[in-house]
Amino acid sequence: MTQMRERGMATAEFAATMPAVALVFVAGLTAVATGIDQVRCVDAARLAARALARGDPGTTAARLAMSAAPVGATVSLGAADALVSASVTVVRIVPVAGVSWTVSGSAVAAREGGP
Repeated sequence: MTQMRERGMATAEFAATMPAVALVFVAGLTAVATGIDQVRCVDAARLAARALARGDPGTTAARLAMSAAPVGATVSLGAADALVSASVTVVRIVPVAGVSWTVSGSAVAAREGGP
């Protein structure tokens, strides 16, 4: 009689753990995507800072940054005396949970002097 009651228990336990496994999987993918966005933001900021340091116009530097930045990113450029800076920021949102966070990267470079 006990054999009949226990029949199907493995299926029920498996079904109960699947949402937890899916949640961990989605959280892992989100963490990897955030890391990729972080690297892309830093790379884009470095491109823009290098372009500004060379003396390229701000529009060119911003265009270079936007080409390397994640979709939806904003670029901020700055200059002070012998230094130039660039910052790239993107906001990510989890639609189901309504949770959002900001991923950003920045870079500073010295202006290249002419002869």
